[in-house]
This record gives sequence, C-alpha cells and structure tokens, in this order.
Amino acid sequence: MILIADSGTTKTEWCMINDGGTSETLITPGINPFYQEEENISAILQKEFTATKKFDSIYFYGAGCINKEKQDIVRNSLMQVFEAKHIFIGSDLLAAAHSMCQDQSGIACILGTGSNSCCYNGNEIVANVSPLGFILGDEGSGAVLGKKLIGDILKKQLPQSLINDFFEIYHTTAAEILENVYKKPFPSRYLADFTKFLSKNIKHPEIENIVIKSFHEFVIRNLQQYPGIEQMPIHFTGSIAFHFELQLRKVIEEQNLILGNIERAPMKGLIRYHNNKS
Repeated sequence: MILIADSGTTKTEWCMINDGGTSETLITPGINPFYQEEENISAILQKEFTATKKFDSIYFYGAGCINKEKQDIVRNSLMQVFEAKHIFIGSDLLAAAHSMCQDQSGIACILGTGSNSCCYNGNEIVANVSPLGFILGDEGSGAVLGKKLIGDILKKQLPQSLINDFFEIYHTTAAEILENVYKKPFPSRYLADFTKFLSKNIKHPEIENIVIKSFHEFVIRNLQQYPGIEQMPIHFTGSIAFHFELQLRKVIEEQNLILGNIERAPMKGLIRYHNNKS
C-alpha cells in the first residue's frame, strides 16, 4: 500500500492506494514547513488519520518542501505518525511536473493560493524562476488576485456597485481586512479566499481585467525567462487555473505560446505517475 500527498498552504489531499489498485482519498488542513513546526504537523496527522498508518511507501509533495531542512521537518513528522519502508518528500512544483508532464519535457505551472513554474526535462526540474511569495511575486496566484481586488476595493478603483456588493457579502471593514493581512497568520489564505468574488463577478470588465492583467504578469515575469518556451507545452494545475481557465487560455494564446493541460489538482496524474513507476 502506498500513500500519496499533495499539500498546499490551504489543504492537503491524500490518496491511499492498496495493492489491488483501489484508492481512498482524504482531505486535511494544509501542511507547510515554512509556517508549521514538527509538532504542529504531527498533531494534524494524528487527528486526521485514525485508521491505517502502515504503508510500503509514502510520497509527500508539498508547498514549502524546497530544501532538505524543510523536507526533514515533514519527514520527521510523518515518521512520528506512520510506519513506512520508504518516504519521499518533494516540492509541490515537482508534483505538478510529475503529474502534468509525466515522462515528457514541458513547462509545469501552479496557479493556486500561490504560484510557481518550472522547466521539466521528463526526469527532473532543470530551471525554476523563484515565485518570491505574494508580497514580492506569486503573479497570477489566488493571494495576489485577492490582494489586487482588496486594493482596488479599499482605494475605490472599482464601480461603487461592486464595492457595495463586496461589503454586503463579506460583512467586513477596512480595519478588519488590514488586521487579517498584516497581523494574523496565513494572510495568503485569507486573500485567496476573495477570488470567489472575482469568479462570481468575472463578467464585469473591471474584474476580468484584474485576472487577465495578473496572468499576463505571470507569463512575462516567469514563463518568458525559460529558453525555448515557444516550443514547449505549458501545463497548469491549481484552483485558480481551473476556475479562470477562459482568461488563462486567452492570455496564453495572445502570447503565442502552446497551452498543454489544465487540471484542478495534480493527484490524478500523480497516481498515474507512481503506478507506472511501481
């Protein structure tokens, strides 16, 4: 039996696959070693996994698992809860590459709460433009889209009708928004939640322009730095790519790039990838 995890800042999707090929899925809170210590992660696992805890292999892909130090935080947490012969820890970006590209070369992108991209040669990631997080980068991500929306709301850059609708839906104030962004934990999650408002009102030109402009920034500041980008398929995974597919397709076509697949989550491709490797 193997256990595959795809973990973002907001949630973690787990898939348990038994020897017969059947699978069971579990959703838990997000796990990110940049924000959580071993004991916090272990507590989540102990609470959520109440049955099977013995596996042949565990493949954990997660946001924040970008170096040995952060990977070891997750590895040690898993070892406290599970019994496994083999534990592999990889980044969420590698999950996107394995899922979307399989054994073929291409560009793998994540557009979710955060954003990221890489050039993959069919075996490993060979180039990555650092996303830098939602303050300095993360173009096209849910956090940045939410940030742009909130900025336009509070600075009254949108039609008053949209501003009124926003405050009627969220029952919040400018002071409360600033408190959540600047003083409370996980501001990226908080900001990304406002993409629901963008999706609901996407037919308004001002709202669609926020999304399209941010996707253009993602292409220009990230994808165009990869040599030979014009000849490679560009794949996307993540909730933002999925829910704003029409706007994403428009931007990729305007840049004369090759659009590959768009998937909401990488798990289906990860299952196929690891089944083929076993």
